[in-house]
Amino acid sequence: MLIFLDTETTGVELEDKICSLGFIAQEGEEIISMYELFNEGKKIPPQASAIHHITNEMIKDKNSFKESELYKFLEKHNSDETTIVAHNAAFDMQKLSLSGFVFKGSVVDTLRTTKHLIPECELFSLQVLRYELRLYKQEKNAALKCGIKDALVAHNALSDALLVRELYTYLLDMATLDEMHSLSFKKVLLSKFGFGKYLGRFIEEIVNSDRAYCEWMLRLEDLDEDLRYSLEYYLQG
Repeated sequence: MLIFLDTETTGVELEDKICSLGFIAQEGEEIISMYELFNEGKKIPPQASAIHHITNEMIKDKNSFKESELYKFLEKHNSDETTIVAHNAAFDMQKLSLSGFVFKGSVVDTLRTTKHLIPECELFSLQVLRYELRLYKQEKNAALKCGIKDALVAHNALSDALLVRELYTYLLDMATLDEMHSLSFKKVLLSKFGFGKYLGRFIEEIVNSDRAYCEWMLRLEDLDEDLRYSLEYYLQG
């Protein structure tokens, strides 16, 4: 079984928790889509609500993740025969684990896989790739096929899970499932900065012109693993 999954959370710190989850489970021709809001006992700050539009009022009377039907489904299929596909999978899996779900199957990270297979994209957020790769052209038909009747909205967990599915399908033209699984755990040597004051600039160039900035970035605890690997590579010459 393939499960295309996305979470929305109370924030991006390690202690932040999920407040919604959506997934599309596919096995052969059978497709099941599910979406739920959760109350994991942590308030949603305005900064998070501004992104996913989930408020504390919306989750006030919701179940915890482990009390949900969605959790029961995931636990039922929690085996080495299941693959979870997510964009920035490490983040989603950490949040699921924090809420009591430790996955036993394999994982494909479409974020890292895309970095390996289509490095010319330069920016790799799910919404940027939606337009860069023109995934939006097929998403309405895909939504109907998956039984999703609501309007697709960025940063809605089910809408993003559908987009992960479309990105995975796109990547299948370049790599097999097994190859994508392998690439998901292989570090990427980036050539350019994807954020910050040097957005779009070559990392090697900035190492030579502003080495102190690159060394400062390495001291950030939450620095992207691939960017850390790339900075260390170029700093070592």
